[in-house]
Amino acid sequence: MLQSAATCRNTQSRLMSSPETWDEETLVRAAQRGDLNAFNELILHYQNQVYNLAYHIMRDPASADDATQEAFISAYRALDGFRGGSFRAWLLRIVTNACYDELRRLKRRPKVSWEDFGEMEEEANPHLVDEGARPEETVQQQELGALIDRCIAMLPDHHRTTLVLVDRMGLSYEEAARVMNVALGTVKSRLARARREMQELLQAQKELLPARYRL
Repeated sequence: MLQSAATCRNTQSRLMSSPETWDEETLVRAAQRGDLNAFNELILHYQNQVYNLAYHIMRDPASADDATQEAFISAYRALDGFRGGSFRAWLLRIVTNACYDELRRLKRRPKVSWEDFGEMEEEANPHLVDEGARPEETVQQQELGALIDRCIAMLPDHHRTTLVLVDRMGLSYEEAARVMNVALGTVKSRLARARREMQELLQAQKELLPARYRL
């Protein structure tokens, strides 16, 4: 049975008032007992990462939104089955499965739609630059970020997902293996190939690189 609103507010104020009080394990246990505020706090904490991953896989904002919402609903329904470990990896695995299920259902390649990427908020967009940067530096970083995004979009699906999980989102090899439900060695080999492919793609388009990044 879900806890009362008052109980949920008390739990939230006790556990979530500041970053120093963040206690994921306690929040997960509270959510499993039916505390919706605890679950919402977990979602707020990870929503940018979940959306960002969905966006990289689907390469379409509307599809990424749908996959993100489906993942959160599925996560709530499956909370009782979470047995500990990395909640982030568990949640990202759910959204990864949702994305690939949708791609299989549509039986098509995902659309390349990176124009909107720059409109995402800073936490979700690693290419947004410091407001204090000089105008020419800002332009160069934006150009480089756009080129990197286009190259990432050209990678095979599993290589792209692995690269995003490890190099962009900072997951460990072990977490990435849990997210993708593959062996640790598979993550390492996919990542090595993805990095090599990225290098080749960037070199093939080096005339598009900002001058300071050209060899």
